Amino acid sequence: MSSSRDDAVLNGIHNPNISHVLHPLTIRHLAREWLKEDTPNFDYGGFVVGEKEETAVLLMKSPGVIAGRPFFDAIFKELDCTVTWENVLEGSFNEPIKTVATVSGKVRQILLGERVALNIITRASGIATAAYRLRRLVEKIGWIGQVAGTRKTTPGFRLVEKYALLVGGVSTHRYDLSAMIMLKDNHIWTAGSISQAVKDARVVGGFSTKIEVECRSVAEAEEAAISGCDVVMLDNFSPEAISKGAAVLKEKFPKLIIEASGGITEANIAQYCDENVDVVSLSRLTQGYDTVDFSLKVRKEGIDPRNLPVKL
Repeated sequence: MSSSRDDAVLNGIHNPNISHVLHPLTIRHLAREWLKEDTPNFDYGGFVVGEKEETAVLLMKSPGVIAGRPFFDAIFKELDCTVTWENVLEGSFNEPIKTVATVSGKVRQILLGERVALNIITRASGIATAAYRLRRLVEKIGWIGQVAGTRKTTPGFRLVEKYALLVGGVSTHRYDLSAMIMLKDNHIWTAGSISQAVKDARVVGGFSTKIEVECRSVAEAEEAAISGCDVVMLDNFSPEAISKGAAVLKEKFPKLIIEASGGITEANIAQYCDENVDVVSLSRLTQGYDTVDFSLKVRKEGIDPRNLPVKL
């Protein structure tokens, strides 16, 4: 019998156990808050359908990577419904017109969770699909650095978005302001200099927290490296400037982590994947991505819910 990791390799999954990073109490809390927001008082539609036991099918209507199953499950668990997934794994790429799961329970409860659960899985899968495409793209050109998202996330939805990046096979970058110290232009201007900003940051960050400095020139990056930062972000450099600057920095500071960011898209990312660049980050992974289309349909005798228009 193959292991889950073996199955994951066959399905092209980056990390089969990535859902283990999520705290169960946090997922439960989010599910409850999302459901309360969507139905803050009377459930008028629930009055119409009642509490007859039904089964609904989750249909994947456009191609993409499945992400967000733990959140989908948690939403319906709060409503005393049972979710049964078909032979699809979190992080696997799937084609459309496919039943990926069934949800069983009282029809009123299923419909209470329907839109909330779909909102989560369509967006999480969209981010994971975009991340998956970028990961495959850089792997094809033989680059061994890391693609990363940014902190440009949706307030209140960050956990889902950052989790989806991991499912798609890229780095989350820093999760929040407490995850890593990033000194940007406003920090540096206020502190007076890059050297002073790094010195002050080290006082509170200690040995356990990396310090990254946003740099507009190679000279600034050199000052940051001399001051003892761990990572320099070469911000809004052209691909040519990135290549030249990264080579100079690696020659002088071999252990320095070099990140390229600013103006990077799926169309031009390959130009930034230089041998001396360790990280390429872009915000489009959590801003402006296409969602993956799912729908949840209550089964009706004699009608195949898969016979629906498909978004290609």
